[in-house]
Amino acid sequence: MATADRRRPERQGVTLGGEAIHDELDERAAEVADQVVAWRHHLHRFPELSNREVNTAGLVADHLRSLGLDEVRTGIAGHGVVGVLRGGVAGERVVALRADMDALPVQDLCGADFASEVVDGAYPGGPFPVSHACGHDCHTAALLGAATVLAGVRDRLPGTVLFVFQPAEEGPPVTEEGGARAMVEAGAFADPVPTMAFGLHVTPHPKGYVGYRIGNQYGASALVRIVVTGKQTHGSTPWEGVDPMPAVGAVLTGIGQLYRQVSAFDPVTVSIGHIEDVGRFNIVGQTVTLWGTVRCAVESDMARVEQRLTVLAEHSAAAFGATATVEYLQHVPPVHNSAPWVEAGLPTFRHVVGGERVLEAGATLGYDDVSELVSRFGGLYVMLGVQDALLDGSGRPVPEPGGRGLVTNHNPGFYADDDTLVTAVRLHAHVAYDHLTGALVPRGGD
Repeated sequence: MATADRRRPERQGVTLGGEAIHDELDERAAEVADQVVAWRHHLHRFPELSNREVNTAGLVADHLRSLGLDEVRTGIAGHGVVGVLRGGVAGERVVALRADMDALPVQDLCGADFASEVVDGAYPGGPFPVSHACGHDCHTAALLGAATVLAGVRDRLPGTVLFVFQPAEEGPPVTEEGGARAMVEAGAFADPVPTMAFGLHVTPHPKGYVGYRIGNQYGASALVRIVVTGKQTHGSTPWEGVDPMPAVGAVLTGIGQLYRQVSAFDPVTVSIGHIEDVGRFNIVGQTVTLWGTVRCAVESDMARVEQRLTVLAEHSAAAFGATATVEYLQHVPPVHNSAPWVEAGLPTFRHVVGGERVLEAGATLGYDDVSELVSRFGGLYVMLGVQDALLDGSGRPVPEPGGRGLVTNHNPGFYADDDTLVTAVRLHAHVAYDHLTGALVPRGGD
């Protein structure tokens, strides 16, 4: 584990009772570190898919209640949980600390002795192996740790902390609602209204490094469903029907040219991750359904990419005598970190991990619906490195000699370093305290 630089950059924080409590926050984080790892191992071993986070939410709610919080709200937008901690000092600011809880339909090949063996046979489209291949087990465990830390100093908190445990970040089944927007629409943030939202995502970067970006940290996203319809017939007489497969092939090939129809200076991508056919080896089927994702670095490009993809699908199908319908679902806006918020947050990040471990990161076409919170309430979303990595001369992560390598999120072998989880706890706790005391607020408005 990379040890944190203990040099403390200057901060304009408010001190209560004559002294700052940052050292106490760190001490309390160290005390809860082993429990955070234990929570993470349990959650990793027993993952739950989007909108099915029953036991995860139960574990979260039970612990929040044990802390004596002012409120523990459950059943929000499915299995969402919000803990409300009102500080003992007068203050009007409200910080929402957010963690996502859901896992992925991905086999667990991380190699740990707490690897998941869960299979969800009832999930739509399943059965699916289930694993925390995106690290949400880390996020949930770390925020439970931060709740423990901050509850221990509640008498010195000037304001309110919301501990937000969100379901369905990866996207609910298409016939269901869920995620951050659903929590907003359910009134989870109506009383009190946050003055800042904060979250972090574990990534394949050097352990203990914090990555931030001014502007769009994550891209805009939409789920796409394309249904190509032909005419079913016997496989020996294809001329008596309309085979949808050639049209599907043309769509898949044509997608690779869509990037040429939008500005080359702003990345876009369309990926088809799943294809469903109804039939068997000797039947020309009636329909083929393609499921995929559209990503844009700049949200304004989304409408044009969707329009061009629709034209491609419809015209490709028509060329083979078939038809195509295209639907765009589950739109998620980009995660945008504004310059004033980043400027306000950097001293806190440097204080926690050391100045040389806080780095400006490149943009990514990944998405995260924490954007629904950051865009409404202001705030920040950052990346936390949790893998055996070093930075090369250009600042890019490369595998550490003798380490476990670099494994991306959503890969079956994704792993996270347990010893770095305490850094996530400290980040949540320090951000919360600094915002409530006025040290972490944008200057000149946002």
